[in-house]
Formats: sequence, structure tokens, C-alpha cells
Amino acid sequence: MTVPLSRNRDYRLLWLSQACAEFGHNATTIAFPLLVLAVTGSTAASGLVLGTVATAQLVAGLPAGALADRWNRKRVLLACEAAQVVAVGSLVAVLLLDKATVAHMVVVAAVLGGCTALFEPAEDATLAALVPEDQLSAAVASNGARTSLGQLAGTAAGGFLFAAGRVLPFVVDAVTHLLSFVALAFVRVPPRDKPPAPVRHLGPEILAGLRWAWQHRTIRITTLYAALLNLFFSAFYLVVIVLAQRRGTPAGEIGVMAAMLGAGGVVGALAAPFLQRVLSPYVSIASVFWVLAVLTPVTALVHSGYLVGAIFAGMALLVPTANTTIVTQQLISTPDELRGRLSGVLALLTGVAGAVGPVLGGLLTAVVPGTTAVLVCAAGIAAVTVSVTASKVLREFPRPRVPVAG
Repeated sequence: MTVPLSRNRDYRLLWLSQACAEFGHNATTIAFPLLVLAVTGSTAASGLVLGTVATAQLVAGLPAGALADRWNRKRVLLACEAAQVVAVGSLVAVLLLDKATVAHMVVVAAVLGGCTALFEPAEDATLAALVPEDQLSAAVASNGARTSLGQLAGTAAGGFLFAAGRVLPFVVDAVTHLLSFVALAFVRVPPRDKPPAPVRHLGPEILAGLRWAWQHRTIRITTLYAALLNLFFSAFYLVVIVLAQRRGTPAGEIGVMAAMLGAGGVVGALAAPFLQRVLSPYVSIASVFWVLAVLTPVTALVHSGYLVGAIFAGMALLVPTANTTIVTQQLISTPDELRGRLSGVLALLTGVAGAVGPVLGGLLTAVVPGTTAVLVCAAGIAAVTVSVTASKVLREFPRPRVPVAG
């Protein structure tokens, strides 16, 4: 008899460990650009630090996926958490000594991005090992809620912590990753059906993952659209933060504003099982793009951080349903020995967008007024939305199994 998801000990430990880590991660994410602005006064430098995280994910993404398929995945998870404790702890030390530099923050950002690149494919593959296929959609939706909760609580806390002391968000991040390390140590990962072969030729194994993703049209098309949306939204996100600061919005209010993305994601994750039953995959995916296309330009006209936060919540509302639909189909259709590499390929494409987006946002705010920068990002999102709406591949996207309660 299948154990209900709510009583799956190892899945719960994995979930709780990452809920803790994501709280600290999001506190750092909102604090990083504010810290760079406080130290240098340069929006371009803020974009550089955020872009470094994404660039590191990009560079490490493909080999990370192959290594997650070949190495012991639990050890990969533990090593990534330990490395993040050390990296963020070093930043805490230099902040306490009042010797923080952009160069050091870039190095820390690179470590965080590299660890994320390696952690994500290992976690994705581990999830499919811990959870039966008929509960996989529910687990993916629950992980989406976890991510949104971390974003909601972490970004809100990060803004207020930064206002109280520049070092505090980073102290919290180091502690939460340490707690995550302890929780992960107790997760029991079942042995794999096919013991992984030692890594001998990393290049051909990476190419095998690329071929797998390219040959599956649905995966290829959905990943392309996700990457384009990530490009314009990540640029827009930084633009809005910089614009809010230029308008004199307090740091705590900026934190709440950013946290509302998480609030919308939490509500959306709770509604995802119902929405999966009533919406076709095409409608659930296309709706995300249309909501963003409509709401993005509105933020140029709104000066209240709290109102912008409410718009952020609306933007995030339908994302968990679309993500659950896409990720579940990807995990089910991919053999275990290729799951890490598939995740690495996806990280490559979305990583390109994530690396370029913040840099684009920083450059836009440096050369044009903030409201104009918002409209440039909105135009990009609108163009992608038109293409998504016309896509035959998305219209034929297979419907995943309905999540089993528990």
C-alpha cells in the first residue's frame, strides 16, 4: 500500500530542509542588490552581482546535470549546503569587519549560483525516487508552495533585516543552510535501479542530455518560452526594485513588495490541484504569459510599494499550476539515468536568461528613466505572449495525472 505523501518521512525531511534553506536564500536575494547599492551606489554593480549568480548557474548547469546522474545524489545535496554555509559565512565576516567589496560579493554569488546548479538536478532526480509516480504531481505542487513560502517569508524578512543591519540577512542565510544540511543528513534515498557508472567522458554524457531534450519537442518548446519569459521578467524585477528605491521607498516596504510574489505563489500552489482539473495544460501555461503581459506595464504607473506588491501577487498566482503541469510531465517522461542531465539542460537555457536579465535591467535603469525601462520589459513579455498563444505544441500539451490527496 502506498504511503500518503503527508506521511512520507523522507519527502517531508527533504521538503522541510529546503523550506528552511529557501527562506535564507530569498533573504539574501533581496539584500544583495540593496547591499551593493549601499556600498557602491551603482545600479550596474547590483546587476553584476545578481547576474553572477545566474551566470554561475549557466556555466555549471550542463556538467552539474551529468554529475548528478553519476555521483551519489545525497552527497551532492549535502556538499552544496556545506559550501553555501562557508560562502555566506565569509560574507558575514567581511561585513562585520566593514571590509566588504564588490569583488568578494561576486565570488560569493558565483559559489551560490554554482551550488544551485548542482543542487537542483540532484534534488529533482531524488524527488522522483522518494515519491511514487501517482503522487509526483502533488509533490511537485507542494514543492512549488514551498518555494513560494520561502520567497514570501524570506524576502519580507530580508528587507526588514537589512534595514536593521546590513549583515543580518546573510547571518540568517548561513544559519538556515546549516539547518538544511542537518535535515538532509537524515533523508534515506532508495538505491537506484541502475547503479551509476563512474564519470569517464563528461562531454558525451552532457551531449546525451542535450540530445534527449532537443528530440522531445514539447520539452524543447516549453523550455524556450520559459527562458524568454525569465529573461524579461528578471530584468523587470531589478528595474522595479531600483525604481522603488529611487522613489524613496523604505527598504522594509521593498522587502514586502518583493515578498508578495511569494504570497501569490502560495495561494496559487494551494489552488493548483483544483486548477489542474479545470484548466487544460495549454490554458494554464498561456494564462501565465497573458497575466504578466497585462500587469507588467501597470507597475510603471504605481508608486506605492505595497500596491506594486499586490500586482506581483497577481503575476504569481497561476505560475504554480503551469509549473506543476510542465515539471511533472518532464519527470515522468525522462528515465532516471537522464533526469539530472535534463535538469542541467533546462538550467542552461533558463540560466542564460537569468544571467542576462539582471544585467539588462541594470543597464536599462542606468540609461533610461525607470518607467521607460519597465515598458521595454513589458514589450518583450508581450511579444513572447503572442507567440505562446499561437503555439500548436502547447495546444497539444499532454494532461498530467491528477494529484492523489495526502
